[in-house]
Amino acid sequence: MAIIEAPPALLVSVLLLFPLLIALIQKCVQKQNKNLPPSPPKLPFIGNLHQLGSLPHQSLCQLSKKYGSVMLLHLGNVPSVIISSAEAAKQVMKTHDLSSCSRPQLHGPKQLTYNFQDLAFSPYGKYWRELRKIYVLEVFSVKRVNSYQSVREEEVAKLVNSISHHSSSSPGAAVDLTKKLYALTASIIFRTAFGTTFKDSKFSEEKLYKILEEVVISVGSFCAAEYFPYVGWIVDKLSGLQRRRDRTFHEMDGFFQRVIDDHLSPGREKQEHEDIVDVLLKIVKEQTGFGAISLTINNIKAVLLDMFVGGIDTAAITMVWAMAELVRRPKLMKKAQDEVRTFIGNKGKVSECDIEQLQYLKMIMKETLRLHPPAAIIVPRETMSHFTVNGYDINPKTMIQVNAWAIGRDPNSWKDPEEFIPERFEDSPIDFKGQHFELLPFGSGRRTCPAMYMGTTIVQLGLANLLYSFDWKLPDGMKEQDINMDEFAGFSLTISKRTPLKLVPEKPF
Repeated sequence: MAIIEAPPALLVSVLLLFPLLIALIQKCVQKQNKNLPPSPPKLPFIGNLHQLGSLPHQSLCQLSKKYGSVMLLHLGNVPSVIISSAEAAKQVMKTHDLSSCSRPQLHGPKQLTYNFQDLAFSPYGKYWRELRKIYVLEVFSVKRVNSYQSVREEEVAKLVNSISHHSSSSPGAAVDLTKKLYALTASIIFRTAFGTTFKDSKFSEEKLYKILEEVVISVGSFCAAEYFPYVGWIVDKLSGLQRRRDRTFHEMDGFFQRVIDDHLSPGREKQEHEDIVDVLLKIVKEQTGFGAISLTINNIKAVLLDMFVGGIDTAAITMVWAMAELVRRPKLMKKAQDEVRTFIGNKGKVSECDIEQLQYLKMIMKETLRLHPPAAIIVPRETMSHFTVNGYDINPKTMIQVNAWAIGRDPNSWKDPEEFIPERFEDSPIDFKGQHFELLPFGSGRRTCPAMYMGTTIVQLGLANLLYSFDWKLPDGMKEQDINMDEFAGFSLTISKRTPLKLVPEKPF
């Protein structure tokens, strides 16, 4: 019998393809054996993107009521696990923190332009760990934040004086408290970061606000390349998002460069306290203590951008929500005012050293952060290895999104979760520092927000002085139930009150 010999090329091809075939079969078997989280039906190509409404945190909360607190969605090509309970959040952010503390790789217009991914968005690794040391030990340390106490107190005093002038010149007229509080936080961040005021920055306040608004839109808007890697950039380019981002970047970059040049100028007047630019320039010059990375001027610009995107609106949003909740409940407003006025007496203002004694004020802030976390969905994590949550398998390269808004309103963790009740924190150990997973406005674990202390200090000082200095009334003809408490996400990463809060200030003494 004749033996038919296979061509050598065919044999080589079979030998090469055989391991790939075995790997494919193994992968299919493993997938069948895994217990993945429950998932809503999805559409081709877009997955579950169509199920996210204008307020994604609310849409995800409703879906979790049907599919559970650990739920798998497919956002375009990206598998995403949504966490909506304190128990599941604890497993992700504590038990499996190291396995889930990376960040998804950004693509297209949302990729940061400074050749540098900042602390919020950089993948986990040696670079991220060293960068976090800079944030925790230098930029946002308690000692550093406390060194800016006089700046915060001066800016809050300006706010009070501005409202007092409004009240005197236009008795009975409402003041746009939303606008005032955004201006307050912007001024504090500006002076803290740059050591100068808007007026002295050679950059108009209106121009800077416009640039910052564009930055927030670029970072927070829908980005096709994020959900459809390698092809979505075409959509972003055709839509004009990339061009808009590039224009905004060049404007912001020019502003940062001007600030840095001013700090490097030999003739610059010596400041009483180092600002953030001073601190970072010192690290660049000395390059000591952070040997794993080499900080550059571009890195400084990225840190400053991070402060502006994450710092200006979060504190203002929290104060607006707190004042809105209090003005809807006159008894709670009076209780808060009685506390601060009794303790402060005739001093005329509340200083930061007084805050520690104002326990009801602290309860108000906690309750506000529970009901209205500025970042309703914590910045996404990406898993680096396999683990399980509530018995479900979570694969590597899966995006994890923790819905802090849903957790703060979970009836399994909170009694009367939709009600604003600051007293629930009386004699309660629950805090927002990342150890209690029922309350996660700043995240937890390795990805906890490093600016938490600075943000809460601004909120407490601002609220205390507003409550001490004025009685707050609704405009004529308006009742408590008429206050619009609807949320607005827009293009921002944060969730704000949809309509401005306009109240009538009256001097109590």
